[in-house]
Amino acid sequence: MILTTTNSIEGHKIQDYLGIVTGVSSNIKTSFSFKTEKNMKLISNIINKAKEEAFQNLKENALNLKANAIVGIQLDMETEAGSYFFVSVTGTAVKVI
Repeated sequence: MILTTTNSIEGHKIQDYLGIVTGVSSNIKTSFSFKTEKNMKLISNIINKAKEEAFQNLKENALNLKANAIVGIQLDMETEAGSYFFVSVTGTAVKVI
């Protein structure tokens, strides 16, 4: 599966546009009362986990449409009161040759 933020893929031709796909992470909760280097690393790991989960969901949804690539990917990350992380990724599922 080719993933890109661009609207085209160099060396490939988009044969068919299959639809908009999204992937979201679960609400991931964490709580830290102060920022230390250790806590910042933990927060970074939590954000990376949420992004990975969202991208896995995005790819799964694209595969359900028989896509072999996703173009125009955009990522949105939300946090609420510094304790919940939510990641959403959106793109266009396509068939490339």
